[in-house]
Amino acid sequence: MNIEKWTSWDKEKERFVEPVCDELQYCGRIDDRNVDGPVFAMPGSFVRMAFTGSSYVKAVVVNKRYYNDSWVGVLLDDTQDKKKIEKDGEPVVLTLAENLEKGMEHMVTFFKRMDHCHEYAFLGFILEYGARVLKARPLPRKKMEFYGDGTTAGECSEATKYCGKPDPEQDGELSNAYFSYAWATARMQHARVHLVAQQGLAFRDGAGYFMDGQRGMESCYTKSGFYGEDCGEDYREEGGAEGENNEPARWDFNRYTPHVVVVALGQNDAYPADIMKENDQGEKAEEWREHYKDWILALRCLYPKAWIILTTTIRAHHSGWDRSIGKICAQLRDPKIVHFLYGENGRGTPGHVRVQEAMNMALELNGFINGLGNDVWE
Repeated sequence: MNIEKWTSWDKEKERFVEPVCDELQYCGRIDDRNVDGPVFAMPGSFVRMAFTGSSYVKAVVVNKRYYNDSWVGVLLDDTQDKKKIEKDGEPVVLTLAENLEKGMEHMVTFFKRMDHCHEYAFLGFILEYGARVLKARPLPRKKMEFYGDGTTAGECSEATKYCGKPDPEQDGELSNAYFSYAWATARMQHARVHLVAQQGLAFRDGAGYFMDGQRGMESCYTKSGFYGEDCGEDYREEGGAEGENNEPARWDFNRYTPHVVVVALGQNDAYPADIMKENDQGEKAEEWREHYKDWILALRCLYPKAWIILTTTIRAHHSGWDRSIGKICAQLRDPKIVHFLYGENGRGTPGHVRVQEAMNMALELNGFINGLGNDVWE
């Protein structure tokens, strides 16, 4: 794509920072098969840049919307903001911050605020002509990864007036992965984090609310996104094709090896039928446990040394799901696969978890991780 054709970019007065610039830092599951336009789909994924000599910083994206409005997050030094992407399918220039002191060093983190209700290709940053891009401070050595649903993605987290209440009407503007318990826990641990999470997602295919239950985590966890004709092969199969251009890339697990993996799934599996509430000793419940157990073993093969924490969240759900997960954990007999329950597990908000509740969850989970021992981050 020829950026010089954009009327909103003046190459005589502005500097364009391409995505391949060595000084940029990336974090998250990002589809970078096209290095000139890496695609952001997973919540919390970000690109970061340190710079000086510019009174503003802009980002250029090409958005693809599936539902809701498309909002992106900005951290400029210590200030957080959000920007709305108004158009799809064409380059859009977003002013991330302006009226900055040109003589000072600034750090901008441009992050995926929402889940895969939209995705965008990042085409680069724009600064004033003569600005310098600096080498940013290193990302943390500690690494975490979360697998979850809308709670892990920070869905509707900013509806702070609705604690303990159903979600208000919104078009995505109240969702913010930065305020999810997952990213908050990572910040408390001074760790980088990958969030593999989607609102409405169940563990099993054929359950949950995402895409009317067509896909669950068991067939999507190997990908860099959740949409596409084929979101991934079953975890029991080996090999397979990369997929076409309109499909999420298959994630290379060698690129990122977490010390701690948190699995927070199961609640959305209660739709359309709550099999654990109906009969947690029945055939369907046992089938779910077998699939979950096989998947956890698949994660163990991918991450032989990681701590794997099995849990759900404080969102209201039947205790049979937690008993089943606890049963699986006991069967695995792996000292580094553990079961964790929050103090208000399954008894919290009927809507999505709000900022206040998410911070309490993060404090509990942070304390649990600290109690695992000194070798967690080795």
